[in-house]
Amino acid sequence: MKKQLFLFTCLGVFFSIFSNAQARKIDTIMKLGNVGFKLVCNNKNDEKNYVTVSPIGFSNGARDVSFEVKGRIRKAEVDDLNNDLYPDLVIYVYLNGTDDKGTVVGVSSVKNESFAGIGFPDIVDDPKLRTGYKGFDTFMLMEGTLMRRFPVFTADSVGAQRTGMYRQIQYRVSIGERGLLTFKPVRSYEFAKQ
Repeated sequence: MKKQLFLFTCLGVFFSIFSNAQARKIDTIMKLGNVGFKLVCNNKNDEKNYVTVSPIGFSNGARDVSFEVKGRIRKAEVDDLNNDLYPDLVIYVYLNGTDDKGTVVGVSSVKNESFAGIGFPDIVDDPKLRTGYKGFDTFMLMEGTLMRRFPVFTADSVGAQRTGMYRQIQYRVSIGERGLLTFKPVRSYEFAKQ
């Protein structure tokens, strides 16, 4: 009986540590040269988290910006995504669940004087890209572009199975509707992961 109690106590401590590790606070500074961003988020709630982005090395008029995200932040990166020689921030946000569905929040430097948002399209709005999509997203920046990769499934319905193929989508930042910056898919391809 004592061994079982000890085992349950150990398992409880392990799961408590594991769940806290999954929801760790984000407090980091990311720069390109001497200019960049400070990102702070408690990352505690699966449904809603408040994010604060502060300018580092911007002009004196630049102010912090705070906003809400649905899900938890897993990672963030900095690069010049719109080729204006100023840094841009991407934040990877995931909804809590078994399917690891992710999205991107983009923040662009406007001449190191202020911030502008970068819109990210919902994959379900694109019939070609959403075919076989069930989540399990990974994101990364590569040479000024955003890459998204996920496994392709047999169907978009319940009971879908992995096909063994992966789809990779390359996004570039461009000026979209109403002159706002947005990530636009420019290339996609499928491959077998080995």
